[in-house]
Amino acid sequence: MLYHMTNHEEKLAAIILNLKKFNPDFDVEQESLLRKAFEFAQQAHAGQKRLSGEDYIVHSLATAKILSEMHFDPVTVTAGILHDVPEDTEIELEEIKRIFGKEIAGIVRGITKLSKVKYRGMERYAENLRKMFVAMATDIRTVVIKFCDRIHNLQTLQHQPPHKALRIAKESMEIYAPIANRLGLGEVKGKLEDLAFPYVYPQEHAWVKSVTKDMFKHKEKVIDKAKKTLIKSLREENITDVIINSRVKNLYSLYLKLMTHDKNLDRIYDLIAMRIIVKDIKDCYAVLGLVHTLWTPLKGRIKDYIAQPKPNNYQSLHTSVFTDEGEVLEIQIRTQEMHDYAEYGIAAHWQYSEKRAGTLPDSYREWINNLLDWQKEIADSNQYLENLQKVRLDFFRNRIFVFTPKGDVIDLPEDATPIDFAYHIHTDVGNRCSGAIINNNQASLSQPLKSGDIVTIITNDARSWPNPDWLQIVKTTLAREKIKEALRKQHNALSNKLRNKFNRLF
Repeated sequence: MLYHMTNHEEKLAAIILNLKKFNPDFDVEQESLLRKAFEFAQQAHAGQKRLSGEDYIVHSLATAKILSEMHFDPVTVTAGILHDVPEDTEIELEEIKRIFGKEIAGIVRGITKLSKVKYRGMERYAENLRKMFVAMATDIRTVVIKFCDRIHNLQTLQHQPPHKALRIAKESMEIYAPIANRLGLGEVKGKLEDLAFPYVYPQEHAWVKSVTKDMFKHKEKVIDKAKKTLIKSLREENITDVIINSRVKNLYSLYLKLMTHDKNLDRIYDLIAMRIIVKDIKDCYAVLGLVHTLWTPLKGRIKDYIAQPKPNNYQSLHTSVFTDEGEVLEIQIRTQEMHDYAEYGIAAHWQYSEKRAGTLPDSYREWINNLLDWQKEIADSNQYLENLQKVRLDFFRNRIFVFTPKGDVIDLPEDATPIDFAYHIHTDVGNRCSGAIINNNQASLSQPLKSGDIVTIITNDARSWPNPDWLQIVKTTLAREKIKEALRKQHNALSNKLRNKFNRLF
């Protein structure tokens, strides 16, 4: 008698297939662990239904599948299958620890802590955010599983009441997506934003879809033709082991870009980008040279993120060229390792290094520790939420990397000014700042900085206090607080001086 897999078993088989594909060391023992977790979770959630009417286990498997597609290891994927068991069933964490071990139980415990506080009221919301930041520092896998859990929840958001759907979507767009971006999880960030977009901005979403529909088809034809030309030239130059595909810009990211370009689609050059993946860094630059012999590059559109990676460790060469038909085409060139880092962030970090899964690279740990330090200073929940808008500007928005003359990298939020840069160097440098030189040119202190800028701060030793007008210019919380602190000291010093003068007179 032939055995037919159930729908749920087919989903599990797809997860196992992904793990075999992305994890060369995947073995029978790990497969057995996953199957045991599936059977355990299926039994634990037996009889439970989602609002969609589906068995609850569908959500557990969907979360695990997203993790497997992101190249996560079998332990993290297993925890993904089990992530809702302690919260939504009678089974306790100790039982998971006994059956699946300390590591998996620890990850599930972290997810349970994050999930226990529902988003009801401002105080609970603030507490949940605190727990998320602590969880990131403890074991980042906890937060990544939460992201994947959220992606599937967004995919089924149509089954939620409208007010709840809007709240979940806004939170996903404003908190979850920026954190994913800072962790280098580009694929996760894009999914969270695009799934939330139609709920948070329904009219804008409909408009972007309508204006890009025909343009996408046209750009695909342009890329197909350019791809054939490039493949022919690569063969002639004996450049082998090359993968060429295309990347469609995320809809929400495209919307934001359109807002800064007067809604003019003709000014968006990376609607669809050609992506070229080569075997090593040497080939990245060889292919860039070849591309520029085939087509004329646009001035100012060549970006070397290999020599100067973005703060979230993104590396790639970017160029925009005029094709033979006069169309503008963006081309991205990178190695497979760079591509995996760009798409899967910390998952790729563990895949390509010897570090233990769950631990954070120094570049990620630094900004998470800054977040933790910030929230320790604010005990009151209302003040915490009031300050969250400020901190979002610093920690969650797009980042730029700017250089000191010695080559040190300063990580700042987009549109930061030389004053912000000065205060990130040192408080005294900020207070005594009198001018700036950007890329060897004299510049205004209010000029927005761009990634790759080399900034020199001119200081005046005769100056002790900042200009109060700077509060209207700076973009970072750190600079703003340092200026306020200095102005308070200046006010106190002047008050004491006047008081002493008055006492001497009388």
